[in-house]
Formats: sequence, structure tokens, C-alpha cells
Amino acid sequence: MPGDKTIRCVLVDDEPPAIDELNYLLSAFAGVEVVGAASSAGQALELIAREEPDVAFLDIQMPGANGFAVSQAVLALPWPPLLVFATAYDEYAIRAFEENAVDYVLKPISKDRLAKTVDRLRDVLSRGGRNSGSGVEDLLRGMGIGPELIRVSVEVNGRVLLLKHGEVVFFRSSERRVMAHTASDSHPMHGTPTLDRIEARLKGLPFFRANRGELVNLAQVHDFAPWFNGKYVLTMRDTKRTEITVSKARARAFRERLGLD
Repeated sequence: MPGDKTIRCVLVDDEPPAIDELNYLLSAFAGVEVVGAASSAGQALELIAREEPDVAFLDIQMPGANGFAVSQAVLALPWPPLLVFATAYDEYAIRAFEENAVDYVLKPISKDRLAKTVDRLRDVLSRGGRNSGSGVEDLLRGMGIGPELIRVSVEVNGRVLLLKHGEVVFFRSSERRVMAHTASDSHPMHGTPTLDRIEARLKGLPFFRANRGELVNLAQVHDFAPWFNGKYVLTMRDTKRTEITVSKARARAFRERLGLD
């Protein structure tokens, strides 16, 4: 996709002044066009389905369905737009990137900060519309949020528990759900994330895809040994000393991650 293509945007916010302000700020950028605005989830979905924009700027806290509900519905469309969350609250940042957002900007939005968003959008669109950057860690660092704050959302007794990523020994895909295994327990992941999605979110952290169904925390490997057919078997640091096999197809990448090649 050409880098000079006009970026067609829709704005979703339940506060008209916020829409007016963002519309005004975006008008200062050449090659950026606002093609519509919506003040509710229902209006937003109708607008996005009709206009098929390149980008949707979404507020998070709105009456009824919030911005995350809109994002999940939008991503199910045949041609979903890129997502940028614009909100006054910074506690939603990690959840925003879990929803495949390209960026997350805090209100009040400055022109300089919005320029970085526009540059990021141009870069993603020039690569075919996929956010294949350097991972959530770099995005959060750019906001002043270190990787130590990245949390893993799991379900415990009907509530959502936020684990530090280092507490997870390994993730395992089991019966269409992903389980997060800690030192002494296991919990289903909140929502319906896939291992692929979790792996992408934790890029830059010490997690390694050992095989199709298991993602391990390399900092939680107790020891490992060669196994038959070019595979490796890892012993993890949980109380069960769980053994996990590194598939032959991933053995070289495993050695590279450990600096053995």
C-alpha cells in the first residue's frame, strides 16, 4: 500500500467536544481525512461497516458497550480498520494492546503526540495494514510503562486476576482454552486468546514457543536435555517439575535463544 495514501478515519466518542477536538487536530495532517463520527457503539459499528475506514479512533468509557466491545466486533468484520484508543485513563493501556491496537493516546491529546500516532499508522498501512512492529514492550515503553507492568489476565472464582508475566511458568492450549500455569496452580486465561496472540503480546520478554500447544517462560526452565529425533525436553520450575518437549522444528530457535548456536 503506498505510503502517501490518504488515511481515512472515523472517530468514536460519546462527548461531542472530544470529537470536535480530535477532528481539528487531525485536520492539520496532510493525507488524513475524517470520514465520520459516532457517539455510541451501535453507531460506530454501522459507520465502520459502511465507510470501511483505514483507522478507528475509539474512546473506551462510553455508555452501554465500551470501546473494547466495539473493537472486538470491529475485528470480526471482513475489512477491519486499524484501532487507536483515545482515552483519559491510562489503566487500560495493556488491555488496549491485547485488543491489537496500533496505539493508545491519553487525553488531552497534543498535536506532537498525535503526530507520532499518524506516523505509526502510515508505517503500518505501508506494510499492508498489519501491526508487525517490535511488540507490545516497545509500545508500552514509549508511553513510559516498563515491561515489568505487563500483566496476564486469568479467571479465578468468577473474578479476573492479574498475574505478573514472570509468575507464569508456561502457557498450555487445552480443549480450546489457554491455561496459564504458575508454580503451584493453573488458571484459564481471561477471554479467548490464542497461544499465537499471547506469544505476540509477550514478544521481547523471555517466552518461547516450545511446540504448537505450549509457550514457556525461559526464566522458569530448571534444566533441559536432548531427546530423540533432535528434540529437547525441558523441566520447568513449577512444583510438579512439568516436562515440556521442544519440537524438532523449534529446536534450532531454542538453541539460538539460549546462545548455544
